[in-house]
Amino acid sequence: MNPRRFSILSAVLLISALAFSATELIDLMEPADRLATSIYIGPGMTTLRELTDGYGGRLTGSAAYDKAVEWAVAKFKSEGLQDVHGEPFTIPNGWQRGSAGGTMVAPITRHLYLESLGWSPSTAPGGVTGDVVVISDITSESIKQKAGQIFGHLVYVDTEKALADGPWKVLGQIFALPQVLKNAGALAVIFPDNEANNVLNAFALTWTGTVSPLPGVQLGMEDSKLVRRLLERGPVTLQLKVTNTVSGPVQVNNVIAQIRGSEESDEWILVGGHFDSWDYGTGAQDNGSGAAMVLEAARAISALGKAPRRTIRFALWGGEEEGLLGSSAYVKAHAAEMEKCVAVLNTDNGAGHPKGWKVEGRSDLKEAMQPISDSLLKNLGGGELSLKTSYDTDHGPFLLQGVPALDLFVDMAHYGDIHHKPSDTYDKVDPLFMKADTAIVAITAYALAQEAKPIAPHINHAAVGEILKKADLADALVQIGAWKP
Repeated sequence: MNPRRFSILSAVLLISALAFSATELIDLMEPADRLATSIYIGPGMTTLRELTDGYGGRLTGSAAYDKAVEWAVAKFKSEGLQDVHGEPFTIPNGWQRGSAGGTMVAPITRHLYLESLGWSPSTAPGGVTGDVVVISDITSESIKQKAGQIFGHLVYVDTEKALADGPWKVLGQIFALPQVLKNAGALAVIFPDNEANNVLNAFALTWTGTVSPLPGVQLGMEDSKLVRRLLERGPVTLQLKVTNTVSGPVQVNNVIAQIRGSEESDEWILVGGHFDSWDYGTGAQDNGSGAAMVLEAARAISALGKAPRRTIRFALWGGEEEGLLGSSAYVKAHAAEMEKCVAVLNTDNGAGHPKGWKVEGRSDLKEAMQPISDSLLKNLGGGELSLKTSYDTDHGPFLLQGVPALDLFVDMAHYGDIHHKPSDTYDKVDPLFMKADTAIVAITAYALAQEAKPIAPHINHAAVGEILKKADLADALVQIGAWKP
């Protein structure tokens, strides 16, 4: 026997009292090795390149997104999966970025580096011209008190002060801000960016895919600092012009596929990642890498030639960037069978150096996952289990339903360097990290589908609430209407 295998077996025998029996773990070693080998020699990077270079940025509701959905459906079918289909949901408004321009009119004349905020309406055809007023308190009460100063002005948000405690603390205020400013007579809202060299990060001031009531732009960091310095001497006048294409409700699709289980086929594991992206780059790390992991995990598990005990569903979500719209719609549409969802595995943190899984605040899930991590994932670099809880990607709607949720845990030290930027392209993805991450996803999904008992129970509303409170997320989710205590 291989010495490494012997040491693993010894460790396994010590943990047989936990969720997985020693026999189950030993039986999983051979298919786990096959999955890892298949993925390391497989076409995952080619799949990612086809998606990102072939379809570019995939803004939800755009032609590029719709064409990429057709490609993904065909890709799943070519890998031998069953029940492959687009599952529709509706976003409130379609939106397509057009042109955006800005000029400092006084006290000096200067071109400005800016872009429209996502889901911003257009300005009037000739643009808007006005003096800049700075606000650092974005509460409705404060803005109402300053309405006289805001009326007829361009409102610059001092994000360093307004978001000093983190955006999640004031999430509801951020999304309410455009309407509150419009009511106060503002011409437009300006958000300064915080990246050097006037590099911009795409984002929106809406959460549900609705068009903002007020035109908004993001202004490059260096230009933002210039505006602030000049304001110390006197008025600063800017001219902004934004032209976007806005429509009414638009139907878009999640992509769903599955490998039907051989025994408990009514119970299912869900492996998902969002398929949409912002439109500056080609959405390679956010979240082309995650989408490619889902597709490649599906291919590798299907290639085993023997279905697991439980069904494994694979999902590519739309509308994540606009507020987890696709995954939320799925949870709502499948509420009647959600009790049969054994676990959700999500990948949306880029293809960084693997660490393991985040178990979203559940110590019972961490304990149950430990044997898998120790015996099957550790040698791939994925042996860590983090109790960190988040609600910033598509495991979130399932977490709120009490479903055991796992979010892929990777090193994100350089993720922010390209996140939502024009530089989020294929060449930024490390092939070895990508393959290791994919193997972790596939092996974990297969192991959970094979286990004799579900990995952990669903928890009730009160228990979910305690996790959210401990993570300091409950108030923010209440503010945006995602959670009711």
